[in-house]
Amino acid sequence: QVQVVEFGGGLVQAGGSLRLSCTASGLTFATYAMGWFRQAPGKEREGVAAINSDGMPVYADSVKGRFSISLENAEKTVYLQMNGLKPEDTAMYYCAAEGPICVVTIWEDHYNFWGQGTQVTVSS
Repeated sequence: QVQVVEFGGGLVQAGGSLRLSCTASGLTFATYAMGWFRQAPGKEREGVAAINSDGMPVYADSVKGRFSISLENAEKTVYLQMNGLKPEDTAMYYCAAEGPICVVTIWEDHYNFWGQGTQVTVSS
């Protein structure tokens, strides 16, 4: 059974940084993808960034150049380094995992294993 757990949310001022981490225990596939998604109040959940087990990343246009996703393959742990945070980045951030898979995507229907989310709040 795959369990996905996120860590690292919090409150930060605009322009600041946060690092989220997520571990997918029980993910035994040799090829897999892990991604970050977010949902702001009153809005639909959207993909932020994803990475596959080959280390290939993909980003939403809204975060390119500010966010960076990385993967510790052995630990099935993914990190999301968020720099230059803006108030519009405020949302519940969810981590997701899927395997066996080679495609990396921020399309949420592609993922079956989800965490409970961690709140990120950016004050202006």
